[in-house]
Amino acid sequence: MSDTDTDTETNARDPASTSLRTPIVAVLGHVDHGKTSLLDKIRGSAVIEGEAGAITQHIGATAVPLDIISTIAGDLVDPDDFDLPGLLFIDTPGHHSFTTLRSRGGALADIAILVVDVNDGFQPQTLEALDILKRSETPFIVAANKIDTVPGWNENEDSPINDTYESQSDRVRSRLDEQLYEIIGNLSDEGFSADLYWRVQNFQRNVGVVPVSAMTGEGVPDLLAVMMGLSQRYMKEEMEIDVQGPGVGTVLEVKDEKGFGTTIDTVLYDGTIRADDQLVVGGQNEPIVTDVRALLQPRPLAEIRTESRFEKVDEVGAAAGIKVAAPELDEAMAGAPVRVVRNRDLNDVIQEVQAELADIAVDTGEEGVVVKADTLGSLEAMADALDEAEVPIVRAEVGDVAPRDVSVASTADDPKQRVILGFNVDTLSDAERRAEADDVTIFTDEVIYQLIEEYEEFVEEMEQAQQSTILENISRPARFRILPDHTFRQNDPAVVGVEVNSGTVQNNANVVKFEGNEPDRVGQIKGIQEQGEDVDEARAGDRVSVAIDGPTVGRQIEEDDELWIEIPEKHAKILEQELADDIPADELEALNMFLDKQRSRDPFWGK
Repeated sequence: MSDTDTDTETNARDPASTSLRTPIVAVLGHVDHGKTSLLDKIRGSAVIEGEAGAITQHIGATAVPLDIISTIAGDLVDPDDFDLPGLLFIDTPGHHSFTTLRSRGGALADIAILVVDVNDGFQPQTLEALDILKRSETPFIVAANKIDTVPGWNENEDSPINDTYESQSDRVRSRLDEQLYEIIGNLSDEGFSADLYWRVQNFQRNVGVVPVSAMTGEGVPDLLAVMMGLSQRYMKEEMEIDVQGPGVGTVLEVKDEKGFGTTIDTVLYDGTIRADDQLVVGGQNEPIVTDVRALLQPRPLAEIRTESRFEKVDEVGAAAGIKVAAPELDEAMAGAPVRVVRNRDLNDVIQEVQAELADIAVDTGEEGVVVKADTLGSLEAMADALDEAEVPIVRAEVGDVAPRDVSVASTADDPKQRVILGFNVDTLSDAERRAEADDVTIFTDEVIYQLIEEYEEFVEEMEQAQQSTILENISRPARFRILPDHTFRQNDPAVVGVEVNSGTVQNNANVVKFEGNEPDRVGQIKGIQEQGEDVDEARAGDRVSVAIDGPTVGRQIEEDDELWIEIPEKHAKILEQELADDIPADELEALNMFLDKQRSRDPFWGK
């Protein structure tokens, strides 16, 4: 949809039915940096401050209304300054929820919090989260968490950061400043201009860093104030929705629910969904057309002990999380679009869903690895990461690893591509057995970068093993000299003392002597001894005795002669073109000298 289409749609809306929806907030960051703790703190404070029922429990999200935010944030948030109704926090923190939740043209989250531990600083998943935020162009702020762990910290529970900062000793403040500016420096290294939030003049150009403690609540008032301020100032127009319009959302999760069958947990970001609506949902093979059977939301906290965890509702408006029970949802996909049909043409809605699925579709080639992921969004994130790593993809789908995936992977000619990469998915037992039988390797992980690292290590090991095998079966280059006064036997075989000048002399290798630039085969090495002990090879700098079957010392070979290991033309080509980086420098030197001699009479020899 073009910007013009969007403007036309917005202008065509009836002002009486237009309302501002709640901004959707995602929380990202490295494992153990406090994402869940921070969410729990915000939710817990909201529940404590709110009267029964004030905090709306959603499927996959928690709505915190403006008046509760104002109570938690104190003087930092005056409700009279805001039109937006509050904030909707996605309950499942991390890349998973962020990449799953999509809207038209990108990430569904309107704003994100990147949680960074002040002690650990930037970690691999921090960088991965930043990369996702950059790609999706999602505005974000950094929560510099665990300030309460600075040695000597004096806790001031739930207070704004400036108040608690001023109450600390000079030594503690200095230590915290160091940690905060290291985070700001790390952001700069990744291409983001950043500063402590109270120094930021323009949040569209600069990232605000908010020092917080998820444990004590210090700085949480500031975090909420910044989130509300950013949303109000920069997103107000984007939050305009038609409250009576047909609902638009994204599947967060597909679940079997007792008594309802397969259901979809959905985040609704525009319009409404009603208990009698017809829906179009993105499916694994084609869009699913179905009718709502029930809209379910969790019971209020006060009623959580009732037998039924959910209660039916007649209608839900954006932004909200809602569980939808409907027939034919077995093939629905996490991350897929959900559209209410209502008073529109069904075919038009189906085309909308198909177009959005096409936007997310991963480009595949005729060869590559098989990729499986838990959601469309994470499949897209996997494809982006593999593209950067220059790993081709032959098939990419949502769902657990199944036997048919093994069948596709087993057809790869390149053993490095007989691989399935599964992100946040299970492997069906039939697929495991099939993979073992068909020599297909399956990698699964819950962290994208770790999954790709595992695959790259596998490829590296395989390449090293392949090269070792090739080297074992190829003539290794060497140049060596017969030492004067070191003839121990003249012939049958000739036994002489030699010094290896460069390369590797191996048993059973053929030996040549150059007359000018013409190689003349003089015999074959039938034994190598070093200080009376039999050895398989001798390296540059070694002095050994060698038995050469074929020549007679004084006729075909002489003391002080320079001899060479004969390299067949095919072997020379492989060594020069494929293995030059894998052989020692002195061996490469011997190879190049051998090639120079051969090419002086035939310029195309070994090419």
